[in-house]
Amino acid sequence: MRLQGKQIAFLIDEGFEDLEFWVTVMRLREEGANVLILSPDAPKTFHGKNGLEAKADQSIKNVDAKQFDAVVVPGGWAPDKMRRYEIVKQFVKNIHEAHKVVGMICHAGLVGISAGIVKGRRATGSEGIKDDLINAGANWVDEPAFQDGNLVWGRVVADIPDFCRTLVSAIECN
Repeated sequence: MRLQGKQIAFLIDEGFEDLEFWVTVMRLREEGANVLILSPDAPKTFHGKNGLEAKADQSIKNVDAKQFDAVVVPGGWAPDKMRRYEIVKQFVKNIHEAHKVVGMICHAGLVGISAGIVKGRRATGSEGIKDDLINAGANWVDEPAFQDGNLVWGRVVADIPDFCRTLVSAIECN
């Protein structure tokens, strides 16, 4: 188990992308990581945009970014909601500034934009946020998944296997 002992924060809100959330959570747990699901409103059950449910373990207000080795943000409609919370933006920024892994797939780059961590970095995601990333100073790359420093990017649902492989490798090496 490559991630034994690693603490991973996973952010969630209403309208998360079901597969980007559940497949990635299961993959990280399969590698031995302790995944803690966080939201601004917890404990609470959220509904994915395709109907699956997930419960936040804790409120992001009750944890410290220092206790985590990485944070992962799934796509869907949730990132546009999460980016409105100052506590979410600060949490992601703190993980980034500590040179720990920040994983973002599909629309999750919206959280990275609002946290101010994408300028000058290679980035990908859903075509729907391409202009947002470019306007925030990121360098758009149309690739399934890759790592740029401590940022791990995934494009869309179809790229989840590539995203998970890149994410596990980045967390293992960090």
